Amino acid sequence: MADISFDDFLKVDIRVGQVLRAEPYPEARKPAIKMWIDFGPEIGEKRTSAQVTAHYTPETLVGRQVMAVVNFPPRQIGKFMSEVLVLGVSDAAGGIVLLSPDQPVPIGGRMH
Repeated sequence: MADISFDDFLKVDIRVGQVLRAEPYPEARKPAIKMWIDFGPEIGEKRTSAQVTAHYTPETLVGRQVMAVVNFPPRQIGKFMSEVLVLGVSDAAGGIVLLSPDQPVPIGGRMH
């Protein structure tokens, strides 16, 4: 990968949010879960879908803090409009493990 400048990094707005609601997304091509995430008063509630079914169920996601890029344009994922990109890392088997703070932090906080 090419190097980027610090100014390029600052253009990516990564915030912590709390999952308010989650439900299966059976219409997705690959197994996925729809999430509604609260990013606090500045950004509000945003929706996304993510292929995180290897490690999470809708029930285990509710209340969880997650990290997400909040300044990408919305993207149509099947019949669902995704407004943010939750961040994760693949495990050894390819399942996605979500990135989250290791302690509770105020929602809407920007990563730095």
